[in-house]
Amino acid sequence: GKHRIVIPCLGHFKEEYEKVSKLYMNNKIRTTRYTLLNFLPRNLFEQFHRVANLYFLFLVVLNWVPLVEAFQKEITMLPLIGVLTIIAVKDGLEDYSKYKMDKKINNLVTKVYSR
Repeated sequence: GKHRIVIPCLGHFKEEYEKVSKLYMNNKIRTTRYTLLNFLPRNLFEQFHRVANLYFLFLVVLNWVPLVEAFQKEITMLPLIGVLTIIAVKDGLEDYSKYKMDKKINNLVTKVYSR
């Protein structure tokens, strides 16, 4: 049959491990939704899938039309910006705590049992 080669990543095997490990996928756990680059666009995309946020966005856009303007333009933007900011901060903190937990789990020392 088939053979499987296991190379430890410690000690004098480290160089060989780094050469061989580039050929295969790693088994790191990643439960986070965001990265630093995609946080703002992805978070806004997810937030505007909520009907309430779309409604407030519609009111903001409608208030920029001079014929329909009910309040000052800036005042109608405040509730939407406030809600979006609070939810973005909450999502960011949750994702950061998931990142820390993933890092902790991925760096655990494990034992490998063989027959």
